Amino acid sequence: MTRIGALCATMLVFMVGVLAAPGALAAAAAPAGAAGPVIVVGVPGLRWSDLDEHDTPHLWRLTREGSAGALSVRTTRANTCPADGWLTLSAGQRARFAHGECALAPAPHVSGAAASVTGWADIVRDNAATAYKARPGLLGDAVHRAGGCTTAVGAGAVLGAADAAGRVDAYAPSIAQVPAGGWTRCPLTVVEIDDVHRAHIRTGVDVDGAPIPPDQRDRAAAVAAADRQLGRLLEAAPRDATLLVAGLSDTGTVPHLHVALAKGADYGPGYLTSNATRQPGLVTLTDLTTTALRALGLNAPEGAIGSVWRAEPTDAAAAAKVHDLDDEDVAAQAIRRVQPAFFIVLFGGQLVLYGLATVALRRRWGGEGARRDRRRILAATRLIALVGAAAPVASFLTNLLPWWRSEHPLPALIAGVTLWIALVTGLALAGPWRRSLLGSGLVIAAVTVLVLGVDVLTGSRLQLNALMGYTALVAGRFYGFGNQAFALFAVAALLTAAWLAERPLRDGRRRTAVATVAAVGVVAVAVDGWPGWGSDFGGVIAMVPAFAVLGLLIAGRRVSALRITVFCAAGAALVLGIAFADSLREDPSHLGRFARDLADGQAWDVIARKAGAMLRSLGYWPFTVAAVGALCFLYFVLAQPLQWRAALLERAYHRGPSLRPALLSALTLAIAGMLVNDSGVVVPAIAFSLAVPLTLAVSVRALELDEAEGTAAPSPPPTPADRSAATG
Repeated sequence: MTRIGALCATMLVFMVGVLAAPGALAAAAAPAGAAGPVIVVGVPGLRWSDLDEHDTPHLWRLTREGSAGALSVRTTRANTCPADGWLTLSAGQRARFAHGECALAPAPHVSGAAASVTGWADIVRDNAATAYKARPGLLGDAVHRAGGCTTAVGAGAVLGAADAAGRVDAYAPSIAQVPAGGWTRCPLTVVEIDDVHRAHIRTGVDVDGAPIPPDQRDRAAAVAAADRQLGRLLEAAPRDATLLVAGLSDTGTVPHLHVALAKGADYGPGYLTSNATRQPGLVTLTDLTTTALRALGLNAPEGAIGSVWRAEPTDAAAAAKVHDLDDEDVAAQAIRRVQPAFFIVLFGGQLVLYGLATVALRRRWGGEGARRDRRRILAATRLIALVGAAAPVASFLTNLLPWWRSEHPLPALIAGVTLWIALVTGLALAGPWRRSLLGSGLVIAAVTVLVLGVDVLTGSRLQLNALMGYTALVAGRFYGFGNQAFALFAVAALLTAAWLAERPLRDGRRRTAVATVAAVGVVAVAVDGWPGWGSDFGGVIAMVPAFAVLGLLIAGRRVSALRITVFCAAGAALVLGIAFADSLREDPSHLGRFARDLADGQAWDVIARKAGAMLRSLGYWPFTVAAVGALCFLYFVLAQPLQWRAALLERAYHRGPSLRPALLSALTLAIAGMLVNDSGVVVPAIAFSLAVPLTLAVSVRALELDEAEGTAAPSPPPTPADRSAATG
């Protein structure tokens, strides 16, 4: 235990040093000075599929000459209304307009040249009561504190530019009504172009109250009208202005990715990205506030969580940009439609596997013909278990193939997953390792940990829009390990470490076996917790005690509740140290932001929100049923002794001394991961989706080896019912 504690301390010192050194320099850097006024244009509902070179020439020109990105507009609800988007711009945090349906923004109260938001106090009070504690008015207040003023064009723009009192300094109802000199009066101008959203409102609702979307011609006409308004703005705007265009909300009931465009001194031809997403061509709505302030030469106030939009230069033509960015939405929509069915099939298939395996493993077989059938059934059971274990990593590997560019993305996605399942399972059964107890399982576990590890080291592209990853529509995470990928990576790392330690453990070289576990554990924890890689806070807290349990069991030491508690504390200390070092950087990851919130006394709201989400996760019935079913199968089928022979796990333990430590450490990870992650029950469900099928495959293989070597238990003695029938 002392050695493991020293190892954690060494990792902490190293990580803090590496992160803090460049962080101190970055923190001292001042924001760039403003080159001119900033104009933020909101076009609610505008998507990349709406753009056309001939019908939307002004948007097309901005795409060609400026920087473009797909915009995630998720706020407090799955479907973001225009007023939600405007208030999120105002607060720099997910905000909402809690007034029923997605109607237009309320008409402002106009007093001379200025205007104020109707019902502003209620809006502020409502957002203070949400889990995000958004503070509308931060953007306007930041401009006022710097001695500037704000102009709003359109009712929605008043929501976006208002200060803490709900007021803007200058107001015009439309672009055509902006007075002479109005575009240069204030350093910040916010403009609403709402033609696309109005087209949806005009269509009304059906008999069930569901909105009726406009047909394609109506939508195209609305987009063209919005483009003409943008053209008028471009003619009147100062040439040195920084222009930020955002399709800042959804229209209808289906969430989408929307248009983000930037043109100015810092935004030439390129793709937009930000530290919030770390994905080329992808930015978030909460970034828009910070970006506008930075363009004005101002620092973002506390409470604004976004990062600055950055331009990554490209030679791509406008058509290529539009196509690529629309692809992001196509992929996200495909995942949104098929993801629930994928989990039902995955977990349902595994539950069926458990049921069939229960019958096959506990059935009484007699006679040589029946024994041949039994061998075939055992082989089939092992194969199906390996297929089930290969499915999770296959769902990520599918993103190596551009399935979203197919004319039929959903069938291409399903075909890709099936192909990779076959390839991974084939690899597990292809080499000489297939004959050993742990070989096939080790291959699948190692492939899983390598694929996910390399993915986060190279930008997390496989997790974005993956069936077991994350999507920009949900906007919970854009880089690093999501909770589902973490659960797979961590349990695969544990199984890999344990089964790599199998040979030295069997040879009596315990120190080598423990060193193997420690080496895999250090690398896995670093990959999971490093801000530039996995960037996973709760994962480190769960992985440290899990690997500690594995190391203790491999070493032949006793595991106690006290030791597990100490290792959990060590994991917490390690990740807090990483978060503190990350917080010293100018634009930290969410780990660093949490450390800043902790120092300011504001982290408890985040902790409470995540704890509430963890408890609510028990209502995710597919995951809860899958986790409970896996545990029941593990205990009642594999761990319980049969009437006439040892339990299947005991037989496997006898042949593979590393199997029991692997399984117990995986259970430790599942429990700790559930308690420290907001996904809650999702973590054990996903972890068991890999660990239990592999455990079943190992148990079946142990049974096959027993019978092949002639060491299987003899035929069972007759039961009382059998004797009664014989004498009857």
